[in-house]
Amino acid sequence: MNQARSSGEPASDAEDPDLYDGGPALLEVVTPLASHWRSLIGMTLLAGTLGMGASYLEAPVFTANATFLPPQQSGGASAALASLGALAAVAGISGGPKSSADQYIGLMESVTVSDRIIDRFKLMQAYDVDKRFLAREKLAKNVHIAAGKKDGLVSVSVDDTDPNRAAAMANQYIAELQRLTSVIAVTEAQQRRVFFGKQLEETKSRLTAAQQALQDSGFSVGALKAEPRAAADSFARLRAEQTATEVQLETMRRSLADSSAEVQQLLGRLQALRSQLRQIEQTTTAPTGDSDYVGKYREFKYQETLFDLFARQYELARVDESREGALIQVVDPAQPPEHKSRPKRAFIAIATAALAGFLYATFLVIRGRFRVSLQDPEAAERWAAFRAAFRRS
Repeated sequence: MNQARSSGEPASDAEDPDLYDGGPALLEVVTPLASHWRSLIGMTLLAGTLGMGASYLEAPVFTANATFLPPQQSGGASAALASLGALAAVAGISGGPKSSADQYIGLMESVTVSDRIIDRFKLMQAYDVDKRFLAREKLAKNVHIAAGKKDGLVSVSVDDTDPNRAAAMANQYIAELQRLTSVIAVTEAQQRRVFFGKQLEETKSRLTAAQQALQDSGFSVGALKAEPRAAADSFARLRAEQTATEVQLETMRRSLADSSAEVQQLLGRLQALRSQLRQIEQTTTAPTGDSDYVGKYREFKYQETLFDLFARQYELARVDESREGALIQVVDPAQPPEHKSRPKRAFIAIATAALAGFLYATFLVIRGRFRVSLQDPEAAERWAAFRAAFRRS
């Protein structure tokens, strides 16, 4: 074929073995493989055997899995916030959004939890590192935490060379999450309980001080006539509502302009409350010497009204929190795995054999085409010139 082409005789389409224009001839590709098929098979089997043997040098890794259900928001939160009214802005919470599983994943991936896991299982010695941040990096590579998109369950997978330690670490992650959520407010009910508990303590201190001041002012019939109990109760409710409206107005001004309809509505409501309070203060004048008692009585009723309001909301938050039950509900605790997850020795052997066979076959084809090209006088002269230039350099 090469002689015919070198003499200038055109080759017919039937005699041309090229599969594509300018592509390699089929015989030139197949012939080297056919002549060396024994070595090709031997090289492939040898590479697969070596890959299988090398996989035994790697320590087996076991994967333990644990699954838990993150807490869901209580349905009573919206009712509690509705009864709270304007004071909902004080707590900085709303009844709409629910807690996301991403929050709990973030807590488990926090430095606090990671360090407790490292210390509990002595992972710095197990990972053979002398820096804590290196242990954190290796731990992060061996731990996989993800939330299911459909079922909402959160799974914790831990890889370790010791199956018992892998299972213990997966379960410990959930235990650390339970400990962490018991000291910080994560759910809406917890946030409301913490907020109203703090407000309740502060109001209780002010109420005690107001009660003591009222007792020190003495008791007089004229003061009772000037400040009937019904008027004092009305004054206290109006003042508590005024306080809640002022707080809500300040919160709303952080995100809305003063010209917005919501802010203008609150301003009108606040002015109306202040006007009513001024009217009550003007109409309830006390006899000489009794005004001190009247003012202290009003302060006492005001603090008492706030205390009752915060106490009701605190109890509602506790009820909602108790309805949530156990914050972290374990669905499937981790068990020591019976089979290793990696290395996959069969896959390594097959992949190594396939790669070695492909590379060796490529080498045979290239070498065969090179030898064929040397039969062409022009190509042989070019290769000879290349070798000569290489020797001179």
